[in-house]
Amino acid sequence: MKTTANTADAVAYKGTNKLLIGIVLSVLTYWLFAQSLLNMAPSVQADLGVSSGILNIGISMTGLFSGIFIVVAGGLADKVGRMKLTYIGLILSIIGSAALVIANGSFLFIAGRILQGLSAACIMPATMALVKTYYDGKDRQRALSYWSIGSWGGSGLCSFFGGAIASSLGWRYVFIFSILISLLSIFLIFGTPESKVESNQKSKFDTIGLLLFIVSMVALNIVVSKGSELGWTSPMVLGLAVIVVVGLIVFYKVERAIDDSFVEFSLFENRGYLGATISNFLLNAVAGTLIVINTYVQQGRGLSAASTGLLSIGYLCLVLVTIRIGEKLLQTIGAKKPMLWGTISSGVGIGLMALTTVTGTAYFVLVFIGYSLFGMGLGMYATPSTDTAISSVPNEKAGVASGIYKMASSLGGSLGVAISAAVYNGFSAGVDYTLGATLGLLTNVVFCLLALLSIVFIIPAEKRN
Repeated sequence: MKTTANTADAVAYKGTNKLLIGIVLSVLTYWLFAQSLLNMAPSVQADLGVSSGILNIGISMTGLFSGIFIVVAGGLADKVGRMKLTYIGLILSIIGSAALVIANGSFLFIAGRILQGLSAACIMPATMALVKTYYDGKDRQRALSYWSIGSWGGSGLCSFFGGAIASSLGWRYVFIFSILISLLSIFLIFGTPESKVESNQKSKFDTIGLLLFIVSMVALNIVVSKGSELGWTSPMVLGLAVIVVVGLIVFYKVERAIDDSFVEFSLFENRGYLGATISNFLLNAVAGTLIVINTYVQQGRGLSAASTGLLSIGYLCLVLVTIRIGEKLLQTIGAKKPMLWGTISSGVGIGLMALTTVTGTAYFVLVFIGYSLFGMGLGMYATPSTDTAISSVPNEKAGVASGIYKMASSLGGSLGVAISAAVYNGFSAGVDYTLGATLGLLTNVVFCLLALLSIVFIIPAEKRN
C-alpha cells in the first residue's frame, strides 16, 4: 500500500509549543477530570443515591469504552484526519461532562461516563499520532514527555484536585472545569494543518470484530463489577463468563483470518511494541490502587476527601518531575532500564500502602511515602514506554498503533479499577475495611510484578554503541 502525507502544508509544518499545550490540555480532559471520580466516589454515591455496583460500573465505564473504541478511532484518525478526531473528542468531552453536571441518578451518570470514554478514544491516538508526525528526534521525545505529563501527571493530579474540589465546591464542579479546559484546548490547537494518510486502497470496516470485542469486554466488566453482588456462581455471572471466554477466542480467530482486522496483530511481531503494550496495560491496571486507598482512608480511617487528596501530593509532584527524568534516561541509557526501575518503584510504593495493620499517624506517613514512590515509578516508566511503542511502527500505522497502545492503557485502567474495587468491596462487606484494603492493594502489587516480567522477558536487550 502506498501512503503519502495529505498536504504540502502538513509536510512542512513543525509542531509548536502552542500546539503542544493544546494537546496536553486535551489529554487532561480524561486523565485529570474524568478520573477524578476515583477520589470522589463516596461523595458521588451519596449524592446520586446509587448502589456500589452501579457506582463501580460508572467509574470503570469510561476506561472500558475508551479501550473498546480507541483502536477504531486510531484507524479513523489515520484515514479522515488526526485533527478532526481531536476536535470530535473534545466536543464529546464537553457533552459528557455536561451530562455529569446535571445528573440526578444512574442514567445520566453512566451516559456521561460513556461519552467521556468515547472522547478519550478519539483524543489519545490522534494526539499521539500528531506528536509522531509534527515533532522529530529529541523534540519528539520532549513532546512525548509533556504528553505523558498530561496523561500520567493527570492521573496523579486527579486525586488531589478531585478531593479539593469535592470538599469545597462540590464534585460536579470538577466537570465544569473540564468543559472550560476542553474549550481552551480547542482554541490552542485551532489552525493546525490536518494530518492523515492517503491511500488508493479501500478497506472494509471490521464490524464483526468490533462487535465481538464490545460484547466480550462489556460482559467482562459486568462480571468483575457485579460478580460479588450477584453471586459468583449465579447463572447470570456464569453465563457472562462463558460469553467472555468464547467471545475472545472467536474474536482472535476472526481477526487473524481477515486482512482489514479491527486489531492488527502483526504489530505485535515487534517485541519492543509487544512488551511496551503489555506492560502499559498492567501498569495502568495499577490505577485500582487509587480507588482502594482513597476509599479506604475515608471509610476506614475517617479522612475527608480533601485530606485524602493531600496524601497524594508526593505522587503528583514526583510523577511530574520524573517524567522528564525518564526522558533523559531514555536518551542516555535506552528505554528498558528506566521502565524496569519505574515498575519496581511503583510496586514498592503500593506495598507500603498495603501495610494496613499499622495504626494512627504512622500509617498515613506510609501512604504518603508509598504514593510518592508510586508516582515516581510511573513517571520514570511513561516516556520510555511510549517512545518504545510509537518508534517501533511505520508512520502510516501510527494512528492504529497508538490506538492499540492506548487501548491497553484504558482497558488496563478500567479492569484494574473494577477488579480492585470488587476485591475491596467483597472483603470489606461494610464491616472490615482493613482486610478489603489489604487484599485490594496487594492485587495491584501483583499487577506490578506481572508488568516487570513482561519488560524483562519480552522487550529485547538494547545494543550499546
